[in-house]
Amino acid sequence: MKDRATARQASPGGENSLRQLAYSRIEELLNWGRLRPGQIISQRELVETTEMTLSAIREAIPRLEAEGLLQTLPQRGLMVPSLDVTFIREAYQMRRVIELSAIPDLIQRLDRAVIRSWLDWHTAARERLSSDETVDLQIFLRDLQVYDWHMHAAMVGAMENSLISNVYRVTAIKIRMTAQARVRVTRDNAKRVIAEHIAFLTPMLEGSADAAAEALSRHIDQSLTIALGGTVAN
Repeated sequence: MKDRATARQASPGGENSLRQLAYSRIEELLNWGRLRPGQIISQRELVETTEMTLSAIREAIPRLEAEGLLQTLPQRGLMVPSLDVTFIREAYQMRRVIELSAIPDLIQRLDRAVIRSWLDWHTAARERLSSDETVDLQIFLRDLQVYDWHMHAAMVGAMENSLISNVYRVTAIKIRMTAQARVRVTRDNAKRVIAEHIAFLTPMLEGSADAAAEALSRHIDQSLTIALGGTVAN
């Protein structure tokens, strides 16, 4: 079967690497909404979906449970946590604490050329979205999502604290689960997100921590409002 060959080929470190690969593939399913909040799935179904071995899946599950990304239901299988208001608010509260705390380190340590590249990318994306009506919206929105994820993770990474980065990574997965289940990404929403990113990247580039924190805080507030079913002005 393909999964065993692929897994062994990609895992020269042995069982630990197999476990990590299984974890990463389940993480990807959660990130993109292929495992949905409230869904119940068996270990055998995860084997088929991830193309991993059953033993690798079983070894990855305790970590996913400890991080609150899966729950074991005796005699039923595994359940993806439901998205109640508490789940959403706690995830966004953790995001706020970590990202706002990262700003001073980011401004002090991160090469300004990196921030400039982020800003340039968003400026170009805004212009393309506004002027090119023939743009493939689905591809554009997926690219925007991936860029967003990597940029925010890199912002937190400027703290150079692996423990904080790992907590943030798990928090980000929970927020993506919320977004995939509740948020309909449209051209107007994409324009709003790009504008909010530019609003905090500009003062970051200028070295203004207070202005960057204020704009980033507003961006997180807007995202939380939408996740809870509210509406915001574009």
